[in-house]
Amino acid sequence: MRVMAIVKGTEASESGAPPDEAIVTEMGRFNEELMRAGVLLAGEGLQPSSRGVRVRYSGGERTVIDGPFTEAKELVAGFWLWQVRSLDEAIAWARRCPNPMPGSDGEIEIRPVMEADDFGENLTPELREQEGRLRGQVAPAS
Repeated sequence: MRVMAIVKGTEASESGAPPDEAIVTEMGRFNEELMRAGVLLAGEGLQPSSRGVRVRYSGGERTVIDGPFTEAKELVAGFWLWQVRSLDEAIAWARRCPNPMPGSDGEIEIRPVMEADDFGENLTPELREQEGRLRGQVAPAS
């Protein structure tokens, strides 16, 4: 199963200051461990919300809202995409992770990624074929 491990934001991550060398080093080691175990599919830190936007949908209207956004604890500061055998395995990896927000209370949320079978019969054979074709064309990020 694939899961997304979501690193919750903090005031520090929203400040825009880069993480210090110690946490970058620790996370680098952890990412290498994930890679060697065949778990890591992707992972990135995100810029603070002051550098982002939201697009709000209301009926046919689209409204662009500039950051920053309030409530840092509700924001995403980074993520990993992991391939694991179970949610328990993902939890075990998260327990081994260095605190992603040194000096404060960090939090990682783990959520299963929806797979084709999760859509049931709403994913028709035609849509399933389209999905497979698109996945085959998506290049991994570099």
